[in-house]
Amino acid sequence: MALQDSEVPASILNATGGNRPTASYHPTLWGEKFLDCSSADDSVAMDPTIDQDEFEGLKQKIKNMLNSPTDKSFQKLSLIDAVQRLGVAYHFEREIEDELEKLSHDEYDGNDVHTVALRFRLLRQQGYRISCDIFSGFKDDQGKFKVSLINDVTGMLSLYEAAHLRIHGDDILDDALAFTTSHLESMVTQVSPQLSDEILHALNRPIRRGLPRLEAIYYIDLYSQDDSKDKEILLKFAKLDFCMLQVIHRKELSIITEWWKNLDVEINLPYARNRVVECYFWAMGVYFEPRYSFARKILSKVIAMASILDDTYDAYGTLEELELFTNAIKRWDISSIDVLPKYMKLIYQGLLDVFGEAEEEISKEGQTYCMSYVIQAVKKVVQAYFEEAKWCSEGYFPKVEEYMQVSLVTTCYHMLATASFLGMGKIADEQAFEWISNYPKIVKASQVICRLMDDIVSHEFEQKRKHVASGIECYMKQHGVSDEEVIKVFRKEISNGWKDINEGFLKPTEVAMPLLERILNLARVMDVIYKDDDGYTNSYVIKDYITTLLEKPVPF
Repeated sequence: MALQDSEVPASILNATGGNRPTASYHPTLWGEKFLDCSSADDSVAMDPTIDQDEFEGLKQKIKNMLNSPTDKSFQKLSLIDAVQRLGVAYHFEREIEDELEKLSHDEYDGNDVHTVALRFRLLRQQGYRISCDIFSGFKDDQGKFKVSLINDVTGMLSLYEAAHLRIHGDDILDDALAFTTSHLESMVTQVSPQLSDEILHALNRPIRRGLPRLEAIYYIDLYSQDDSKDKEILLKFAKLDFCMLQVIHRKELSIITEWWKNLDVEINLPYARNRVVECYFWAMGVYFEPRYSFARKILSKVIAMASILDDTYDAYGTLEELELFTNAIKRWDISSIDVLPKYMKLIYQGLLDVFGEAEEEISKEGQTYCMSYVIQAVKKVVQAYFEEAKWCSEGYFPKVEEYMQVSLVTTCYHMLATASFLGMGKIADEQAFEWISNYPKIVKASQVICRLMDDIVSHEFEQKRKHVASGIECYMKQHGVSDEEVIKVFRKEISNGWKDINEGFLKPTEVAMPLLERILNLARVMDVIYKDDDGYTNSYVIKDYITTLLEKPVPF
């Protein structure tokens, strides 16, 4: 779908000319590697190499294990934990909910910190309002955690993981996190290599912040060293399931790659980051389950188009062009395309096509009402992008409060959360879209996490060219402090954002739990991609993650 040379604006042919704030991004790492997985059949199918009867047989055995009565709650807790961490809990949602409901009514006042912490984490993850006071018994007379706990490395890890489910007011969990983090860091060189690796992995990415697919492949390897009697059944099922999903995901990515190839971004929009594989990885982080195949493909395209919009407003378009485009988006009508520069016509048409495709599919389920919510969210993003472009043009440094009001919108995280509901079925009813349109606290928290993590890792690179002031520059200028001090403040706000997310999961919730999980997973994606670097722009950072999930076969 490349534009002919005669149609390409002179400004495109000379992308570094004029007053354009161009950036330099590395080319795609993938080329057309994933195109060969495409098929004319767009249905989701099992990997033909997997024995379906064996798969279903293992699945039934695990259901029986979950349903079987036991007097030992620790065994049931450990089983549920393993099923979840192996990434196969989506097959057993009802069984897990039923068992945790029973466990939530059981009184447990034991002195085993591992069991207490595991029970707390599993119940909090499921939305139960279990009190953190159960950890009071592990404190001494001075109100500090007992030194004897340090000898139980497994218990320390379990307490550390539980502490990441804290909400505002959970002071004892704040103490637990500080206590376990400090001592686990000092243990790394004093334990076995296997345990050292487990500690380092947890310190880098606790379960609450890890992407389910990445954590599953890590835990498959870790669980293979477990001595549980049911290990072989669970491990075989998890590996077969991983292979099945890998086939599905590669097939979806081939469809997305073909769509991207038809846009011919490298030729038509050479200033934009060519990151379609990374966009799919982002969407796969939001939901990986087979039943969300359509939703995943649409969200991948929405993320890719949002990336083009970001680069157009941030790294290419002139203020005059951007004003034309912003007004066209407000109208959201194909007739508005005529007033746009030719390179922007491709973007505008691409946006309308993506949302037209989504509307056509969801209309089959009578849910066309949801499109107006998503389109309205896109309009807000574009308007905020234009506001930032004006700030950049004027060299304006807004106050932190003004900056956050606009820059939270340009994270696109409210828009992406809204778009992630598309294809979620009947649970994403009009009430759910109305709820998310009002910016609930859990969504605001994901926006804050996204904005501040992005600012921390990208502000130095962005300021090497003409660019809107980042939150770090705005805070430094307003408060007269160093960037190190600002980063400390931002990290505290990120931590508070996670507390808000955890609180948003506690029952009773305003919308169905699967919808909240999309918002949680968006925050998790940020922790994976932006923890130490801008892994989207500098996608070498996440290349191994993508290879692990989409290319490397799981060893049997």
